Amino acid sequence: PWQKREISNFDYLMYLNTLAGRSYNDYMQYPVFPWVLADYHSKTLNLTNPHTFRDLSKPMGAQTVERKRKFIQRYNEVEKNLSARCHYCTHYSSAIIVASYLVRLEPFTQTFCSLQGGSFDVADRMFHSVKSTWESASRDNMSDVRELVPEFFYLPEFLTNANHFELGCMQDGTVLGDVQLPPWADGDPHKFILLHRQALESDYVSAHLHHWIDLIFGNKQHGSAAVEAVNTYHPYFYGDKMDLNNVKDPLIKSTILGFISNFGQIPKQV
Repeated sequence: PWQKREISNFDYLMYLNTLAGRSYNDYMQYPVFPWVLADYHSKTLNLTNPHTFRDLSKPMGAQTVERKRKFIQRYNEVEKNLSARCHYCTHYSSAIIVASYLVRLEPFTQTFCSLQGGSFDVADRMFHSVKSTWESASRDNMSDVRELVPEFFYLPEFLTNANHFELGCMQDGTVLGDVQLPPWADGDPHKFILLHRQALESDYVSAHLHHWIDLIFGNKQHGSAAVEAVNTYHPYFYGDKMDLNNVKDPLIKSTILGFISNFGQIPKQV
């Protein structure tokens, strides 16, 4: 039905997330959605131009040639302190990523603070701008490969600080309040959600979404296909591949569980 366009891309992604054991009830296995756009600077959004979109055939760590090269280098070098070969030591979805995106809404505010040890994070590290978050996750920050949460496609409320939380002040003096939106949204969260959802349902994304699905839920999720796709994560992230019952050392076991709860988990393969 999806290929015939009888169900929307949004509904299909929710269906796959559910099949893979991901749910709104578990921050560690929250539904994961893709970044679909690469244009957060234009005054108007052109959904007929392929350059408007993110490359859905590549994970966030391989969106630029330079970044991809660095992650391949890391994989080949196997950093001394890592016992395992992988491209990424962080994950594209974790409890803290989910809570940081949705921090302006309860109960996520409380969750975020408890994960941070009781308070908000340093203002410069808080989610405050769609554009700078994209730049961090797609280009600038080697420890940031995060994808999105479904709310980016239907919930304008998470973009405004309606509860007037004191989120702090950035080094450049900017006081954190509402999330800064791309110019094409005209400062309107509803317009951002509307256009972002249109982008998700666009012809371009419909034609390329299956590549991203392969990376997250399908055959490029692990093994040699994942290595080739620059899409391998630390072994602890592959929860279902690790039989914790066989781990006898309680310290190692609690380390692995702590790792998964902090850094996220690969979905079950669909």
